Amino acid sequence: MSGRSGGAGSGLTWSALREVRWAELEQAADGWGRVGNRADAARDRIEGQLLPGLRDTQRGEAPDAAVRGLRRLGTNFQYIYTECGLLRTTLNSLAHEIKTQQRVLQGALDDAAALRFTVHGDGSVTYPAAGEGLIDGKPLAGGTASGVPNPGMAPPPGLVAPNPNAGKAQDIADRVAQAVRAAADADWRYTRILRSLKAHEGLGVPVGTWTDAAADAAAVRDAARGYLKDAIPHDASPAERKAWWAGLTDEQREEYLAVYPDRIGNLDGIPALVRDAANRDNLQLLMGKLEGRDDADSATKLAALREIDRQLRAGPKVGEPPMYLLGIGDQGNGRAIVSYGNPDTARNVAAYVPGLNTSLDKEFAEGDLKRARDLSIAANQHGAPAAAITWLGYDAPQSPDGLGSLSVAVSVKADEGGLAFREFMGGIEVSNENGNPHMTAIGHSYGSRTVGAATQHEGGIPGIDDIVFVGSPGVGVDRAVELGVGQDHVFVGAAANDVVTKLPSKEQSVIGGAELLFAGPAAAYVAGELADRKDDDLWFGKDPASAAFGARRFEVGEGPPLIGGGRVTIDAHSEYFDPENDRTSVENMALIAAGRADMIRAEKPR
Repeated sequence: MSGRSGGAGSGLTWSALREVRWAELEQAADGWGRVGNRADAARDRIEGQLLPGLRDTQRGEAPDAAVRGLRRLGTNFQYIYTECGLLRTTLNSLAHEIKTQQRVLQGALDDAAALRFTVHGDGSVTYPAAGEGLIDGKPLAGGTASGVPNPGMAPPPGLVAPNPNAGKAQDIADRVAQAVRAAADADWRYTRILRSLKAHEGLGVPVGTWTDAAADAAAVRDAARGYLKDAIPHDASPAERKAWWAGLTDEQREEYLAVYPDRIGNLDGIPALVRDAANRDNLQLLMGKLEGRDDADSATKLAALREIDRQLRAGPKVGEPPMYLLGIGDQGNGRAIVSYGNPDTARNVAAYVPGLNTSLDKEFAEGDLKRARDLSIAANQHGAPAAAITWLGYDAPQSPDGLGSLSVAVSVKADEGGLAFREFMGGIEVSNENGNPHMTAIGHSYGSRTVGAATQHEGGIPGIDDIVFVGSPGVGVDRAVELGVGQDHVFVGAAANDVVTKLPSKEQSVIGGAELLFAGPAAAYVAGELADRKDDDLWFGKDPASAAFGARRFEVGEGPPLIGGGRVTIDAHSEYFDPENDRTSVENMALIAAGRADMIRAEKPR
């Protein structure tokens, strides 16, 4: 059918449409699928067997050169897999649209045959005499109706033809014309896409090639909307999504992974191994897309994505858990969800939510991811396998350039983030293979407010057994019992020198309004000290470390003082996850995450 410059006026006839062998398109799609699967298997062998073997057993210039070569080869196979997947879906989607229009056409032809109408080669339909004339009572003359491809664009009719066959013939002719027009348009659209799916010459896959691949994927996604995308259960529950994925054939899964890695990789309820595979591919497409931009935001996110890609390709060191990419995206301030340890097989799963000023940048990719990795390593020393997750699945508040009234905005971010975190944990709960996994939610800084917001929805946070707050300015409720897990399962760490855990309430602040919080924790703390501050009132409610709140406080390091060495520092706010500077805090959180809260070192409430 291909080889034309456009759909309208292409010369396609209904007889040619009827004879199109869409099965041949599907066979070609299957062939590209087999090529893609072989490339995917080769990539898995390189990254799962050859690279780890070289890294773990060989040292020197020659092995290092071999590692670089294997990584390049793995990237090439990944590109082949991506493009073959796009080719496969393009052909299958074209076959789907052709089949649809053939059904429309055949229905019209069957109706014409039943009425003994004649359908001509140009799509016009001749109908016989029928009815009775008003004057002589004789049958009204027959005629010919020509189809209108787009009935909505046709001029309004004049007097209705009195022959009852005329309207039926017009309907049949219109359906024939519409089927031919839709098939021609589909052929034109998919021909353009197929012509664009070609790689650069040479053995390498440069950055520009991934930029082109990102554009290719966008084009195929748009064209395949009715074939694949509309069936993705975005509005379903995590359990329903899990069932949907389980009910797909292997071929359907492969197509979704190839064409919609961004959708599948971020769909809560889908197995972790599937999400990881999809997001690794989407990571390459995202980097290719951002490479083609020159704005500061894209450059910041690109640096983070490159660092995450580097860590994924490097693989775990001896004694470290494997890394799983459970979410990635460039929307808003960026998205990244990374697990250390497989959350589907781990008996214990902990998810950490970062706070104020966290975004998809290199600092996040290096620092916030390390927090989960160190926690997973520590938790795995206490028996059952544990997975620890860094969850950046929302837009955490950012310090603005100009300060307005930000109280409402701050609350909105927590509420939106809480909903997203709640759904994510629901997905972890249903995809975990253990009957009743032990799950822990950890909120740091403003992230504790987000976790608190997640608990306030009906049913609380799905699957959560324990909740941990560290460096918290308040969690949005005044008592631990309001968090839905029982106050004995709420734990709080608050360093003596962490000024964020001593922020005054909005009512007590000297400056007032959310501007104080964004002016900086140190400024807020100093302002609060100038006010008549109550010990158990913080910015977002009661102090979680206070006796009035009712949680279990655990021991953490004091952290560096606010003023020391001739400078002002709030480093005490960031050391809870650092095994070198605050081993006690890390060990206590690891015990809680491992389901061994009975062994933590307790500290008296404030």
